[in-house]
Amino acid sequence: MEPYIQFDPELLRRYDKSGPRYTSYPTAVQFHAGFGEADYAEFARASNASQRPLSLYVHIPFCDTVCFYCACSKIVTKNRARAAPYLARLHREIALQGALFDRTRIVNQLHWGGGTPTFISHDEMRALMAETRRYFTLRDDDRGEYSIEIDPREVEPETLAVLRGLGFNRLSLGVQDFDPRVQRAVNRIQSEAETFGVLGEARRLGFRSINMDLIYGLPFQTVESFARTLDKVIGARPDRLSVFNYAHLPQMFKPQRRIHEADLPAPQVKLDILQHTIERLTAAGYVYIGMDHFARADDELAVAQREHTLYRNFQGYSTHANTDLIGLGVTAIGMVGDSYSQNVKTLEEYYARVDGGRLPVWRGLALDADDRLRRTIITQLICHFDLRLRAVERVYGIVFAEYFATELAELRGMEQDGLLSLEDGVLRILPAGRLLIRNVCMVFDKYLRQKQAQRFSKVI
Repeated sequence: MEPYIQFDPELLRRYDKSGPRYTSYPTAVQFHAGFGEADYAEFARASNASQRPLSLYVHIPFCDTVCFYCACSKIVTKNRARAAPYLARLHREIALQGALFDRTRIVNQLHWGGGTPTFISHDEMRALMAETRRYFTLRDDDRGEYSIEIDPREVEPETLAVLRGLGFNRLSLGVQDFDPRVQRAVNRIQSEAETFGVLGEARRLGFRSINMDLIYGLPFQTVESFARTLDKVIGARPDRLSVFNYAHLPQMFKPQRRIHEADLPAPQVKLDILQHTIERLTAAGYVYIGMDHFARADDELAVAQREHTLYRNFQGYSTHANTDLIGLGVTAIGMVGDSYSQNVKTLEEYYARVDGGRLPVWRGLALDADDRLRRTIITQLICHFDLRLRAVERVYGIVFAEYFATELAELRGMEQDGLLSLEDGVLRILPAGRLLIRNVCMVFDKYLRQKQAQRFSKVI
């Protein structure tokens, strides 16, 4: 039987270059200020004709302490009172956004991210969900995908019960590494007891899917030390695991300047950690979904991948493909119709826009026909590791070999390297190419070909 993943160190070294993670195509690098509030509102109103379900992303930017590896949009503060003025504006934005969308459109997906969503109080959580229900039609049957990011250090005795009562049925736990030396180096001291205590309580309360985040490539990590963390996590049997590669970009992310480059594992050690992680998780019954994500074979993500219904958006892999995504809060990104949009980046700008009764959209992009075509191809490859060329031709009215002559010539080199096969009208990613799926997708990225100045993380 063919292995699902083939770990070829020489290929990985040869193809290990920087590239997008493709939570969207085109990527956020292409967003521009020429797309603003009026453009977004026009796309939003036009989307009502489709009657597609909705997906809401709510950004809560505050963190009590800074994790040095973090590249998220956040505000580090010990002052919990700073949440109140932000939430007041968030409530107003929810009202402004809600006015654009038909109430008949059900919210099938809801996600609170950050920052640290559990930074806010239980009463603030209740008020935020009440305002969301006031302006959007949320599900009451627990069949939606309502998720929240959890820092186990921020969980009080009643927190999970409050969240479950508000309708959340999935959560993602930040872990990264249990090794004390690694934790000190990245300023995230978090015990196994509090982490697994939260997981156990979530299961008792009936949360349907639990994800745990790990990061490899952090200071002082070794194959042996990360294996110890991995074994403990596998023992807890989370439904999903995200094992991210740490991208050290201190020139872009100020907290990373507190991490000493000399303390980072060598590139070969990182590869060894990745190889052991894949082998260990596969042996434990986890399916490699792609792009750092693993899931138990009975999890919805694994089922969606088998059934070719998996999708990828700004929150990662999703089982809800046919939705319009509304981004709420500072820096939040949305995808409505054939457009992307992003809210302003600072609290001051956000408060001023919302206080003026305006949508806080800062920049965005209206997709053209070529963007839509390439987005379909990249999404299909990154979710399912194959692409049926005839189906693309039928939907988009092209001759694939003519439209993508340059790309196909480049893919032939990857075919010779054993990353993929191109035969009988099917582009199939082979086991040796699945860890390098970003490289294959980059072949179809028109904007990368234009050599515009942009900075991305390494693919491995």
